[in-house]
Amino acid sequence: MNAQEIILKQLDDGTAITLKDLHNILLSMMKDVDQVLRQHNIPYFLNGGSALGAYRHHGFIPWDDDIDIAMMMDDFKKAIPILEDELKDKYIIHCFETRSCYNVLIPGMKIRLKNTNIKEFNELLSNKCKDSDGVFIDVFVYSKVNASKVKDLPLRLLNQALMPVIVFFENLNINPVWIKKWFKWNAKVYHQLNLKSKWVGFDLTWTFKSALNPFVFKEDDIFPCQEMDFEGERFFVPKNIETYLETAIAPTFRDLPPEELRKPKHLKDIEL
Repeated sequence: MNAQEIILKQLDDGTAITLKDLHNILLSMMKDVDQVLRQHNIPYFLNGGSALGAYRHHGFIPWDDDIDIAMMMDDFKKAIPILEDELKDKYIIHCFETRSCYNVLIPGMKIRLKNTNIKEFNELLSNKCKDSDGVFIDVFVYSKVNASKVKDLPLRLLNQALMPVIVFFENLNINPVWIKKWFKWNAKVYHQLNLKSKWVGFDLTWTFKSALNPFVFKEDDIFPCQEMDFEGERFFVPKNIETYLETAIAPTFRDLPPEELRKPKHLKDIEL
């Protein structure tokens, strides 16, 4: 089944929104983001399933319904005002650094397209910023990490402990701003403590993986990033993409999943 055949929503007039329609919009968004980041020499790379799509399919995984990029923490901070300024006509930039309502447990930034609407299945991580529910690109934040468990675990475990506290208050519709600031501060401190490290990985705000087995990559397997074909465009991926995908996805990343798993998994509703 290709993306054109996967129906995301049947409309009242008999037409349908297909996964291919969403892919076309996401690709246009990615071109805009890529252009701005290139102009300002801000390194980024396709992350996770998007990197796998570039490698295995030369574009989107045919049943994937999102696109993810990643950048180092220092580049992320530099990118925030630039993206807000240069994309403001078409996009809304959501991140905690500019909106305290932002859920710090999800990727560090969502770049949302105006005049669209999307709902995800996971209500626990629902959008807390009410000015837009637009179609989005996820921006993950990477930081320097320490390969030593003794030096890695204290701050990592602290943020793991803070995660359910944040969820508890968010589900009560209380915004625990000071706890979220503490959570983000821990990630920043950890990054600064490991500036000389030759290892990188998701920053400490990404707590949806075991603290004992975090995502860790050799820095020179990621940077300098290389360009790779993606739906007829050229976007950046990790330098040693096969090594990266063995960790980010699985050693079996080249294999297709069973056919029953080849379907979109994030979307509950969509308006384009």
